[in-house]
Amino acid sequence: MTQPVLIPVLGDQLSHRLASLVGSDPAGSVVLMMEVRREAAHVKHHKSKIALIFSAMRHFAAELREAGWTVDYVALDHPDNTGSFAGELARAVDRHKPHALRLTEPSEWRVREDVAAWSAALGLPVEVLEDDRFLCTHGEFAHWAENRREWRMEYFYREMRRKTGLLMDGDHPEGGRWNFDAENRSGPSPGLRGPALPRFAPDATTTAVLALVEREFADHFGLLSAFNWSVTASEAEAAAEAFLSERLPIFGQWQDAMVAGEDFMFHAVLSPAINLGLLDPLDLCRRAEAEYRKGNAPLTAVEGFIRQIIGWREYIRGVYWQTMPGLATANALDARRPLPDFFWTGATDMACIADCVRTTRDNAYAHHIQRLMVLGNFALLAGLDPGQVADWFLVVYADAFDWVELPNVAGMALFADGGRLASKPYAASGAYINRMSNYCAGCRYDVKKKTGPDACPFNALYWHFLGRNAPTLAANRRLANPYATWRRIDADKRGAYIASADAFLDTLVPASPGWARGGD
Repeated sequence: MTQPVLIPVLGDQLSHRLASLVGSDPAGSVVLMMEVRREAAHVKHHKSKIALIFSAMRHFAAELREAGWTVDYVALDHPDNTGSFAGELARAVDRHKPHALRLTEPSEWRVREDVAAWSAALGLPVEVLEDDRFLCTHGEFAHWAENRREWRMEYFYREMRRKTGLLMDGDHPEGGRWNFDAENRSGPSPGLRGPALPRFAPDATTTAVLALVEREFADHFGLLSAFNWSVTASEAEAAAEAFLSERLPIFGQWQDAMVAGEDFMFHAVLSPAINLGLLDPLDLCRRAEAEYRKGNAPLTAVEGFIRQIIGWREYIRGVYWQTMPGLATANALDARRPLPDFFWTGATDMACIADCVRTTRDNAYAHHIQRLMVLGNFALLAGLDPGQVADWFLVVYADAFDWVELPNVAGMALFADGGRLASKPYAASGAYINRMSNYCAGCRYDVKKKTGPDACPFNALYWHFLGRNAPTLAANRRLANPYATWRRIDADKRGAYIASADAFLDTLVPASPGWARGGD
């Protein structure tokens, strides 16, 4: 054929409606897909995460071939694999002699910066198309954010509801309210258990990938024995159907609850498939709305689910592109403590931390309250270095790509951006964890004790956090009550809180060097 267009498709672009595919002719195009070590190991990603992406890529390549596309697929263990996008693009250009490159914009700042250099390096025109799988374009978000003193997801979310028509009654929100979050905060009742997730037996492709990952990334965090991710659009569809019929009706009430050993509860566990492109997020929201319209799920549950997708997910992406690259190094609270080793081992007497690290290690998954109010809350209270915490979250979760992970960690969990994303730090003592989980009942520490070696560390750390950050945070209107309480505490008691927290912090053992970044 004549000189083709070369279309690189990245590992989180596994959608047949990808802009660069929709606007191209299969007869005059070559799709390039690359498993490269630099992407798998620029941080030492969880083994299950690497396996998910590689297996999903290989299955998507097969689907493209069946649909009539020419696909040039470079496996990680190909003897000539250079290990980088730049190297593999150069080899592909040499093989196919394209007249141009066309791709959908990368989701991450780091990769987009690389793409900016491709045209000069390859001597070819490079067309970069906006990723229209998202509802809000970069320009629309920038227009929304312009001249606003504060960015708040709630107001952005309302715009997305109006734009999509989801859960709208004419010009007004269904049920007379935009947000039913207050009804979705129940702690667990005794014996609360969620239904089992659908099981996806590994086929030959996935089995080969699992062996490859175990061999090539043996020193990476995580286990592969529990691998159960959907790696095709059809498997992701089965997972979505199971959520909509089995867990959505009661998702809302229990979405913040935590139960030891119950890793998935009533959560959708669809974010990896959505972020890879295997599910259409807007379609998923419309189907959830349909369940409400049919009387199969309450408005509180459906609104909470839709808010996570068209509200929080879209908002986080907008914040990421508006604040990079500065967000990656933001540290408004001057937090410098190294990440403790138990974030990798789970070897701590804090039952909540131990269980959240265990499910993270086993499944490359923990639900949003485990991430924010246990792991993120501890990192905030202990003053852990935001860069190290962000690296850890990027490594360990299957749905973690920089665009979604970094704003959630730096902005929401750690307040490292100084309040650009969230109006206050999400700081809480052990009482919150006790209310929202059954962790405290089985913990060596006593959540009712405030200070001393047997007291829940979160209690003293909470006041330590407020005390040391008073110059920065005391004027925050949403922290007025905690700081008023802090000022009423007598000096001796305040000193006891500080001493107890310091004694605990002195026991933290830093993680070994090289735990996250292992080279290219």
